This record gives sequence, C-alpha cells and structure tokens, in this order.
Amino acid sequence: MKPRFLALAALVLAVAACDSPSTPDRDVIDCAKGSITAQGSSAQANAVSAWIKDYQVSCAEATIEYDSVGSGTGRRAFWAGTGDFAGSDSPTGVAEQALAKARCQGPIVHLPMVVGPIALAFTVAGVDDLRLSPATIARIFTGKITRWNDQRIVADNPGVTLPETSIRAIHRSDSSGTTDNFTRFLAATAAADWGLKSDSAWPAPGGTGADGSNALVSAIERTDGAIGYVEASYARFHNLPTARVGNASGEFVPLSDSAAARTVAGARVVGTEGLRLELDYRIADPLAYPLVLVTYEIVCQAGASDLVKSFLSYASSPAGQTTAAQAGYAPLPDDLRERVAATVSRLS
Repeated sequence: MKPRFLALAALVLAVAACDSPSTPDRDVIDCAKGSITAQGSSAQANAVSAWIKDYQVSCAEATIEYDSVGSGTGRRAFWAGTGDFAGSDSPTGVAEQALAKARCQGPIVHLPMVVGPIALAFTVAGVDDLRLSPATIARIFTGKITRWNDQRIVADNPGVTLPETSIRAIHRSDSSGTTDNFTRFLAATAAADWGLKSDSAWPAPGGTGADGSNALVSAIERTDGAIGYVEASYARFHNLPTARVGNASGEFVPLSDSAAARTVAGARVVGTEGLRLELDYRIADPLAYPLVLVTYEIVCQAGASDLVKSFLSYASSPAGQTTAAQAGYAPLPDDLRERVAATVSRLS
C-alpha cells in the first residue's frame, strides 16, 4: 500500500475503534475476491478507508487500496486507465467528456456516495464561536477583509469581542473538489462580493495554499488568525472550532450532519451519467447548513469487476452508510441511497 493510504487508514481506524464494533456484520457484505485500486478525493478518504476496513475484515480474499490524491488528480488517473474507480467531489466536466468516454468505451456513472458539510475551521485566540455570512466569507477569502475585528465580521457577531489579529486565509493548492464546491457556494450566495467563477483550482489571489486536506487542517491548527475550508471530519478529528454559516433564510446554522443532509435532500438529479446532483446553496430551509459537498465514485457502466460492484454495493447499503456516519459524515438520505444502490446493481 502507498504511504498516503496507510496514514489515512491509521487515522480512520483510530476513530472507528472508539465508535464502531471491532467486527462488521458479515451478513451485510456479499464478498468478492480479488484486488482493486482507486484514487481521488481526500474529502471522502476517511469514509472510504472505513469501508475498506469493514470489507477486508469480512472478506479475507479481497484487497482494496484507495490513494488520497485529490479529486482532479484522481479523475485524470482514472481517464488514463489507472485504478478501478475514482473518487471525486465534482462531477466530470465538459472538457473531460471525451477522456471519460475513451476510458470506459461507453457511458460513465456518477454515484453520490459520501455526503459531508464543508467546515470553515479556524484558530483565533480568544474566539471559539464565530458566525459568518456568505458575503463576509467571500470578502475574507478574496483578501478584502484582513483583520478579525473588521466591522463586517463584527456585524455578523453582535456582542462578541474580536481581536485585531490579521486573517490568514488558507486554501487548497492542489486541484480539489472541495475547492470546487466551496467556490460554487460563494458564486451562488455572494456573487457580488466573490466576483469570481467556481473552479477546482483556487481562483482568488493571495492567501496561503496547502496541498491536501491534512496539510490544510495542520496549517490552520498551528496559525493564530487562520481560517480555511475542509471536509468536516478533518476539522472534527483535529478538534478545530468551526464557524456557523449564514443561509438564505438569514439564520446562522452550526455545522452538523443533520443540517447538511437537509441541503442535500433538496438537491435534484441532473444529466444522464448516473446520479449527478445539483445542490441549491440558497435553499430556503432555515435549519439547513448550506455549505456542503457530495462526493462521487466515478466508474464505467460496463466492465466493472465483481469486487468493484460488491464493494460499492456495501458502501451504498444501510450498513455502509452507518459506517460513513461513524467516520464523521452525513448518511445519504434514504431515497437517494436506494437510487444509488439500484444504480450499482446495474453495473455490468
């Protein structure tokens, strides 16, 4: 196994040891034999590693490896023929369509498998509770707000004493689906203050880049005045405080899986390549946490091995989604989970 995979596996096993049985229910896994590899999103890596642990405990003749290299790198590797599926926080882009069809010699399938809120994690001495509207977030990450006691942040946090500390905005330096989802949120909810398009490559000037989710949370953890965006399980593992995010109803909603699930439940399926979701970042639900990501497993419709189908069937089962929840993610809404499981069953 690759060192990066081993590090992620160790992180997840430490969490899982506290929150889940040491042995999964073997009856929920229809084992297959063989070896498969995949690569991609670091945002979903903790969930995938937990699924791999469950699967390999139950299925001794199976070997599964997942390399957390980022969504963009993972998709490019998959188009080049490396690995059996790719994990991506963003669906396939228009420019990738020809590569995808050449790789699969036919249709590709998007399987929304992991749901999680994107945390705005921060380290500001003396501050452990923070509220941020989308417009304020946009101004922070474009460098228009440079100090924590700026009047716009003060307006979001009445009664809170904020320091004059300089803001250290930290973003992903690698191609990242988390970046894509974060910038989509800003483009949809604070277009005038953001002033940029969404992209998996960080589009704004300034700030500090970090390669991967682990490096990003480490940078936040050691830097007073820092704030950055990261999939929630990483912030939780590092015990970092996270901001309440303003939604379209004007409510500042704390990060939680149930609040993120309300936003995902309002998404609609678009396109023909499996179950691509279009999120409504301006959902009117006052209890919805609007800053979320949905991570896909991207696989060929034809040619999937028995082990790929078996593993993805487990991941999309009620037991698999419970495992994801124990690893710090929100389980798929039931109706969506059933559609994902049905789509996996039709892989050939």
